[in-house]
Amino acid sequence: MKRPSTATAYRWELRKLRAQKRTYLGLGAAIVVPVIFCIAVAARPGGPSDVPFGKYIHDTGLAIPLVLLLFGSIWLFPLITSLVAGDVVAAEDQNGTLKTILTRSVSRAQIYSAKVLAAFTYATFAILLTSATALIGGILVSGFKPVTTLSGELVSAPEGLWLVFASVGVYMIPILAVASIAILLSTVLRNSAAAVVGTLMFSLFLQLMTIVPGLEGIKPYLLSTQFNAWQGLLRSPADWDPIIRATWVCALYGVPSLVVGLTVFLRRDVTGG
Repeated sequence: MKRPSTATAYRWELRKLRAQKRTYLGLGAAIVVPVIFCIAVAARPGGPSDVPFGKYIHDTGLAIPLVLLLFGSIWLFPLITSLVAGDVVAAEDQNGTLKTILTRSVSRAQIYSAKVLAAFTYATFAILLTSATALIGGILVSGFKPVTTLSGELVSAPEGLWLVFASVGVYMIPILAVASIAILLSTVLRNSAAAVVGTLMFSLFLQLMTIVPGLEGIKPYLLSTQFNAWQGLLRSPADWDPIIRATWVCALYGVPSLVVGLTVFLRRDVTGG
């Protein structure tokens, strides 16, 4: 009998995600939050002028998804990501279904890889959904107009749109690192709630470390700092240094998390169910 491929196991995991309520809870938040933000922009003058692009949210709708990238890194996007990534392995433990899965002639490494790919797919889709909702809502509220970069240069609306898409792409680098940490906790703790809360607490802890006096030297290497790497694209010329740093710093967080998670998963005793 031919062993099912990892791609087949990946499709199984995607079907599981489509059947779970927490998947839609996260995707619902990904839509509701930007909608509320756009309504608030339409209802009130002014804006968060103390953050990049905040003072432009009434001038162009392209500024709104960029502002949400800043606000979302504190709790929204880590929460949405960990809702599924923190449950993807723990749910099998809590439901006692790991033993059943392993009877499908699929190796543990394949199962783990499929779960990682499914969690990454969900995280990517959720962030894209949030950004698309914010972009559409922003354009409806403030129009499809040129946007001013962080260097003070006014770029055309089409170029600004490309910069928004590119910024979201860079933003996915730390998001996938967060997902990797959530998968690790899901595998080790065997409890979905503990994994989700643990991921959020770790994310918030790193956020707090950025404002602690005396720790300025480690700030460039914190995972939380990498959520701002996309701003390098909004300068003239583009500053690639923070993007390059974000790539390898996030790899230092994400890759070991996945490797340790895989090691634990391979050694997991499932004889009890």
